[in-house]
Amino acid sequence: MLLYLGAMRSFVVVGIMLMAFEPRAQQNEASEFLAKSLTTAEILPVEFKDSLRSKDFSTLWTTAVNWKVFGFIGDDYQRLRIKMLSVIKDPSEPLLHRVYGKDMVKHNICEFQGELSITNIRRYASTSSGVDEAYADSAVQGQYLVGGTYRFLEDPVQRHSGTLQGTFVSYFYIDAKGGIRYDDIEDVADGYCNNQFVGTWTSSKGDLVKRCNWGDSRIPNAEALDGGAGEFGPDEKYAPNGWQSYLDAYFYAGPRERALAIERAEWWK
Repeated sequence: MLLYLGAMRSFVVVGIMLMAFEPRAQQNEASEFLAKSLTTAEILPVEFKDSLRSKDFSTLWTTAVNWKVFGFIGDDYQRLRIKMLSVIKDPSEPLLHRVYGKDMVKHNICEFQGELSITNIRRYASTSSGVDEAYADSAVQGQYLVGGTYRFLEDPVQRHSGTLQGTFVSYFYIDAKGGIRYDDIEDVADGYCNNQFVGTWTSSKGDLVKRCNWGDSRIPNAEALDGGAGEFGPDEKYAPNGWQSYLDAYFYAGPRERALAIERAEWWK
């Protein structure tokens, strides 16, 4: 799309010049998350990256409705909202996808662009038939995990900009026609999640580094924040850090219209 290819200011030069320093603990969190995801008992130890490299995975990151995408930045679990507006498979590098989007912390909105680089594609040992056997008669050709690294550069002209980078894990299945589909087979099951991103945000000056994780339906490595059982539920003590409207909309009794409007607002437009 033209949004990515040329309509907006380029951040590439600034990104090359930026020498981001990441504390070792935060680097380890991202790399360990990917490694652990690839070695769970449900995942086959066989690499499908080469056989599936011709597939276009771009829809995986633009399918979920944004009010189900949750994220945090910093040790105080300040709420992060993020929206990938355009994801395009690179025509010359099959395992690279170019990204343009926006993120918001408090009332500060930044544009960003960058890339998702696929390093692994693994298949689940068995294919789920979904809750109440909803997919029992479908022609799903297998469920898969795609993992890799990401690097998003926020527009340095905008306030509080920086670089988001780390690792990601997304889930998909192959349909009867061989197409790549966002895996929502068990989206009503307890603990369901997709598009799990673990990493850091580094300020443009390189002097500030914060944990920064997000995902669809649940946030990875957010145990202190997420006290929900079957679904995401932020701890009340973090309500002042951007989570009050979510609690008002989905957990507290009383009028919810205003809170729901805040939660479902298209803030990126």
